Amino acid sequence: MNSDSSSSLAIDEQIFAHLPVLPQEVIAGLAVCAGGHYLDTTVGGGGHSRLILETLPHTRVTAIDQDEDALAAAKKELAEFGERVKFICSNFAVYEFPAATFNGILADLGVSSYQLDTPERGFSFRHTASLDMRMDKQGSLTAADVINEWDEGELADIFFKYGEERLSRRIARRIVERRPLSTTTELAAAIASAVPPKYRYGRIHPATRAFQALRIVVNDELKSLETFLEKAPKALVPGGRIAVISFHSLEDRLVKHSLRNSPLLRVITKKPITAQESEIANNPRSRSAKLRIAERVN
Repeated sequence: MNSDSSSSLAIDEQIFAHLPVLPQEVIAGLAVCAGGHYLDTTVGGGGHSRLILETLPHTRVTAIDQDEDALAAAKKELAEFGERVKFICSNFAVYEFPAATFNGILADLGVSSYQLDTPERGFSFRHTASLDMRMDKQGSLTAADVINEWDEGELADIFFKYGEERLSRRIARRIVERRPLSTTTELAAAIASAVPPKYRYGRIHPATRAFQALRIVVNDELKSLETFLEKAPKALVPGGRIAVISFHSLEDRLVKHSLRNSPLLRVITKKPITAQESEIANNPRSRSAKLRIAERVN
């Protein structure tokens, strides 16, 4: 890991070890068993993997993440479990799933609290930073590339499609007028200036949906999720379960249909499991979380 990754990790260690969302529901949904082997495809700070390893003796976890900082944090967080954990740096869409291997597979989708709270990653408009947004820092496409090089129609289309932003054309026009844009706060200001005052001072920041759309495009998130949902069921043993936590409607819709349409799976959750008010009070990120679970059939 390079030096700037090390420094950001040292500064934000506590942030990366964020609270796992829907912890009890995930463990119950995966039906964790003694001696079981589980795949955590988005290990992040290691919160969910720790719960799996602590639940019953002799459980094992294969932990993967495309973010080098996340993997380094998870290795530290889970060091006490020794050889019960195997770490792999990979996007879950390109991971080579071994057939009929895992008792459970977990995916906690979206951007982590750590990524949002580390300014230099460029995911958040709350800090001034370069327009990056790459979860895999080896990736070639950045948010700056999209914002400054794509044409107005393409920008409007991605804001509408991936951000469900109804003012996408106005926002795209203003961005083109003001570019080149080099920082997150410059982009957020350009977006805010393109919308009516009522919209500008609403419940959520007017840049929220556009930033979501950019992140999805930069990381090819929906295509990666689609590939993962197609490949993962084959890696479950009969009776093994897959649990997926999504944070916005585009992801949840894809998860819902993929689990339902897979010939290898039986859906356990007819409706998604959501967080209780007590969890939301302690972990606001859980407010938008939706958990869906399915089981591998014989």
